[in-house]
Amino acid sequence: MTTLVLDNLGVRLRGRVVFDAVSLRAQPGELIGLIGPNGAGKTSLMRAALGLIPCTGQSSLADLAPRARARAVAWMPQSREIAWPVPVERLVALGRLPHLPAGRSIPAADQAHIDRAISRLGLDRLRHRAASRLSGGEQARALIARALAQDTPILMADEPIAGLDPVHQISTMSLFRDLADDGHTVMVSIHDLGLAARHCTRIILLAEGGVMADGPPREVLSPARMARAFGISVWHEDTDHGPVFQPLDVVS
Repeated sequence: MTTLVLDNLGVRLRGRVVFDAVSLRAQPGELIGLIGPNGAGKTSLMRAALGLIPCTGQSSLADLAPRARARAVAWMPQSREIAWPVPVERLVALGRLPHLPAGRSIPAADQAHIDRAISRLGLDRLRHRAASRLSGGEQARALIARALAQDTPILMADEPIAGLDPVHQISTMSLFRDLADDGHTVMVSIHDLGLAARHCTRIILLAEGGVMADGPPREVLSPARMARAFGISVWHEDTDHGPVFQPLDVVS
């Protein structure tokens, strides 16, 4: 099983140190929420781990050859503009490209991955619609389906629930948790701390130029850390319906 291992990773952009000396190992079965204030480096960390931007240190994924990397990790960037009016089914089918020989039609087994991803994201009725004509939330779900169809051991997504309505935010996070429970490694950057607390098995808090905390949600989302990293007070309670986490006020 492919694993994500970062060793002393650092990123500097336009002469500014974004973060430095980040080391971690992501295990199969984990849904990792990457949180932190704006500018802390959440996107940069994932892009550096994928070998998409210059960095110091090492990443097990960046060390892979491009085709091997595409079979190891599915990547959903923050940008979601779909420029070409391809049908949703064809867009999702692009996720199978790393697994197909050049010039081959899609075998039945690969089509099954495509159909399953479309159904899991509730896109069956939109299967033949031009993806460029979908709403923003529908486009986001189509791109998640494409990543899902790739069927890789690791899935990394940059703010995948931004712009989705509440029902699709919850269902998407539940889907990611199901993938983790099935043995995948899932890492998502996320601003909704309440959903992170409810669904993630592990949270990494980036702040002050590095990893401020890394561990179970209850430990990382402590009032003291939230005040230090975000400047907010919070309320956190374990209920019969699971953990409930709510940011409250800005603190000085």
